[in-house]
Amino acid sequence: MSRIGTIARRGFLLGSVAVLGGVAFGWWRYATPYGNPLTPTLTEGETTLNPYVIIDAAGVTIIAPRAEMGQGVHTTLAAMVAEEMDLTLDQVRVVHGPASNAYFNAAGLAEGLPFMPTDRGWLAETSRAAVEVPAKFLGLQMTGGSSSVPDAFEKMRLAGAAARIALVAAAAERLGVGAETLSTREGAVIARDGTEIPYTELAAAAALVKISGEPALKDRSEWTLLGKTQPRVDMPGKVTGTAMFTADLRLPGMVFATVKANPNLGAEMLSFEDSAATAMPGFIRTVSVARGVAVVASSTWAAMQAAEEIAFEWAPATYPQTTERMEAEVAASFVADRRDGRPRNEGDVEAVLAADAFEAEYSVPFLAHATMEPMTAAALLMDGQLTIWAGNQIPTLVRDLGAELTGLPKEAIHVETMLMGGGFGRRLESDMIAQVVTVAKAMEGTPVLLTWSREEDMMHGMFRPMAKARVRGKVDAGKVAALDYSVAAPSVLESFAGRMGYSIPGPDGTLLQGGWEQPYGFPNYRVTAYRVPAMVPVGNWRSVGASFNGFFHDTAIDELAHLAGVDPVEFRLSQLTDMPSRKVIEAVAEMSDWGNVPASRARGVAFMLAFGVPAAEVIEVEQTDRGIRMTNAWAAVDVGIALDPGNIAAQVSGAMVFGLSAAIRGKISFADGQVQEWNFWDYEPLRLDQCPPVEVRVLENGDRIRGIGEPGTPPAAPALGNAIFALTGQRLRDLPFADKVDFA
Repeated sequence: MSRIGTIARRGFLLGSVAVLGGVAFGWWRYATPYGNPLTPTLTEGETTLNPYVIIDAAGVTIIAPRAEMGQGVHTTLAAMVAEEMDLTLDQVRVVHGPASNAYFNAAGLAEGLPFMPTDRGWLAETSRAAVEVPAKFLGLQMTGGSSSVPDAFEKMRLAGAAARIALVAAAAERLGVGAETLSTREGAVIARDGTEIPYTELAAAAALVKISGEPALKDRSEWTLLGKTQPRVDMPGKVTGTAMFTADLRLPGMVFATVKANPNLGAEMLSFEDSAATAMPGFIRTVSVARGVAVVASSTWAAMQAAEEIAFEWAPATYPQTTERMEAEVAASFVADRRDGRPRNEGDVEAVLAADAFEAEYSVPFLAHATMEPMTAAALLMDGQLTIWAGNQIPTLVRDLGAELTGLPKEAIHVETMLMGGGFGRRLESDMIAQVVTVAKAMEGTPVLLTWSREEDMMHGMFRPMAKARVRGKVDAGKVAALDYSVAAPSVLESFAGRMGYSIPGPDGTLLQGGWEQPYGFPNYRVTAYRVPAMVPVGNWRSVGASFNGFFHDTAIDELAHLAGVDPVEFRLSQLTDMPSRKVIEAVAEMSDWGNVPASRARGVAFMLAFGVPAAEVIEVEQTDRGIRMTNAWAAVDVGIALDPGNIAAQVSGAMVFGLSAAIRGKISFADGQVQEWNFWDYEPLRLDQCPPVEVRVLENGDRIRGIGEPGTPPAAPALGNAIFALTGQRLRDLPFADKVDFA
């Protein structure tokens, strides 16, 4: 079971901590209504001050409260603590923290505030500071929204700084010298005479040290880890195949399950006949779950084979049955009684657009997350305790759901957050968790590993919503005189919050995310959202609303640039009011040698401010006998403070490929109420030989630290579409592009 095997069922007792004198260090900067989540797990002689750092006889363990799903967050979070403790990364172990409200994510909540990221006014800044209060109240331990690093930037450095102060104080007491005479290096306290005392020898005494006041953090000039590219702490296990994902979990007596649920999303299962399945090799039993059946067998393959033999009677879908009818519903939503919000309304748009206005309409389809690792989870209900193993992005939600389904207190629910083969927002959802807990209840005392088939995964996604934009604009003297930007889409927040048992009393900010806060100084500028009535379940797809608003908004800007007869780079630069935003466009233009395009090729540029990060991308294309081929790609982003430039570049390039895959072929369609794309052969991502070389530049002109998981995705589609227009003269306003042009 690798390191997972060291985590006991009591919830979060690391085997390496179960030694006399083990101690957890850290620092609570803020008063909190939650206790330290490590305290209940300690054995006699152990002490904890804070949830982030553990020192025992085996060394230092850093608790990462955010999920590792390929984005490298465990490395960056560990580096924050190790930097302040004067440790090297190879001296620490990193594990995911327990499910606890104490690990609440305030930065993720702040992203939803109704202020432009560039707004530094008193009200905006006061509201951002005050969001800590509702974030504590909600207590969501969430990985998402490009918020992990900004949320942890002070918390985890303070944890390391406090641990170092306590260790130095303990060493000073032992040596009978002043703490100011001691220094630290690579996991040891060092005296002036050269005496070195390892942290492991000081842990018990350091636990008794009382720290008053907030620890001072290192100046950036003193950093040795942060600000530099670090080797990923999760990479050795992934390269050698020893990394533990949920599907790798094996427990004594474990059985294996899969699920068949109603392909008419949200509708009930009326009946099923499993007599043919019971005769299949390895079959154990069936268990009814919400809107379907779980098949339990001696192996995952046996369960999937038996599931194919079950005959079902499904209730019909209640939403429009075809893609065409759904598109008609979206198109019909640009009406007053479906208006969700108008966060921007400057000048007099109608007066300027009264005559000779440019008009365009854009659309995008539903999209699946299609994570490389299918949905999978394990559970064991035994002796009044429930343990859940799953890759997930909100472990507190998993814990609460486990308690609700079993009737056990939250203290009896233990969540082990596993490594994930991609998340992209899909693992914010808990449908898989509800299923595996239901099966575990039916088979109390037996561990169950439940895995969806790829087809089940694709058919039952919480999809990126279908959306449509209508844009009117006018240019004058080479600039935008007026822009009227409207978007209609189903509400992600309404759908997602409803599945968690919450309601959304006001507008859904994700409908216009990336659409209303762009830092352009157009004198007449109106942005409106229309909420499409709920159809199929929709959810948080990488970059959420910015994923479609990025395509809509920047494509319209590019069209207006050509209408004005102005170079697309200069057109954007001349009207952006934010310096870091201009800098990323200047950088990507310089990187791509924008004004010097090779013969037979063309380039498109796109810009998007998303999640507070200005990002600019250029895609280069050429026409071949087999279709359009991408030949080069460049990106420039500004994260304010780049803690790990190499990892940031990797995330941006991955986000670009994710966005380009969706732009070229990504589409979820419906017929007779059911999803038509079942696997990667009909929901095809970019293949390796189709991906262009990507060059990324990371800038630091912003005034605060930002996350980078999402911002690289929104500019990808418009940059490609703008390049195709430059190459062919054909303006593509609907995704996916492969419906209209051929790609090599």
